[in-house]
Amino acid sequence: MRVRFLKMHGAGNDFVLVDDREGTFPVVREVLAAIGARGTGVGCEGIILVQKSDRLDFRMKFFNPDGSEAEMCGNGARCVAAFAREIGAAKADRMRFETLAGDVSAEIIRPPAAQPLNRLTAQLVKVWMTDPKDLRENFVNSGVPHCIVPVDDLARADVAGEGRRIRYSDEFAPDGTNVDFVTYRAPHDADIRTYERGVEAETGACGTGSVAAALVGVAQHGMAFPVAVHTAKGYELVIGGEFDGKAFRDVTLTGPVARVFEGEIDLDSLDTGKGNFR
Repeated sequence: MRVRFLKMHGAGNDFVLVDDREGTFPVVREVLAAIGARGTGVGCEGIILVQKSDRLDFRMKFFNPDGSEAEMCGNGARCVAAFAREIGAAKADRMRFETLAGDVSAEIIRPPAAQPLNRLTAQLVKVWMTDPKDLRENFVNSGVPHCIVPVDDLARADVAGEGRRIRYSDEFAPDGTNVDFVTYRAPHDADIRTYERGVEAETGACGTGSVAAALVGVAQHGMAFPVAVHTAKGYELVIGGEFDGKAFRDVTLTGPVARVFEGEIDLDSLDTGKGNFR
């Protein structure tokens, strides 16, 4: 079985996107993991399927590179919005789609014709996030769970070691958590590095992590909307919203997305560790 795909990245977060509106893609964990593997597969930090929806423009199905399914991915949602518009799953620049975390709205922001595009402003996409929940000290679920670790020296943070320890700690069992190391520069700027659950390593960026960092920053660390979160690869994600001292509303995530390449993969030739896929 051969499958067409598009490789995209959102602020350094890279994804494999597939048009699955016919519902023929085999959702098998070993196959998904083989696609996500760097070196032997396409390589990515997430595989995203665009499927039909009976209610909205489409359904977004998101899988980590280990093949596990996740409720939501902020940068993935921004990439899938651009992809859906390109393939016609979304009929306008403003759209709404299903995720396991809830319904999400997105808008493709068209820059003025005279504005030059570069790697940081290749194409801007804004998403309205699902309502955050479970806000407590240095923790929030911004679609998926995130533990925030404020640090003074981000470059020296033990993202791999400490991130893995917290991710698997009893406090967050049994599902674990993503872990974000954040330097706050009040009132509107923050720098971030993320250990991502399902990737089990540091990732180039994390949309829900950037949102979580901004939310915790506003609620507990003297920050104010909008918050510009700077990723390890030099991109900027802007988080907007409102906070009344108890709850957040109208939380948005805006940043660049870009095409990387498109191609076709033969699922029968994938190295799944269990022989070829049939």
